[in-house]
Amino acid sequence: MSTNDHRAGVREINLVNRTLKLNTESVKKVREAINEIDRLVGLDSVAYDSDQNLLSVAYDASKVDLTMIEEKLGIFGVEINSGWWTHLKEEYYKFIDQNIKDNAEHTPWSCHRSPPRSKSKRK
Repeated sequence: MSTNDHRAGVREINLVNRTLKLNTESVKKVREAINEIDRLVGLDSVAYDSDQNLLSVAYDASKVDLTMIEEKLGIFGVEINSGWWTHLKEEYYKFIDQNIKDNAEHTPWSCHRSPPRSKSKRK
């Protein structure tokens, strides 16, 4: 496999990597949540470092966002750390995810080509 191979539904141009610190005592609950997160369409990879309590995810931000991942974690009672640094990163991640999603839905326009004309006749 080359370094550009991704799961089906993941476009590399929209691929983001996120690392989140978790508040949990139960590795079993995190593993269950990871199995649920791993089923999301648009997710490229998910991993958990139990020593540092870090969740690493890579996903296509035009299809998946951090809110979806947080919801899946919440189902299993796993919470993201409430420290100020984690909160700052989380808000930044959400802003970038929304920006990628908006740009993916936007039809590009260039001044080098003519904009679409209306079908009404000029007088």
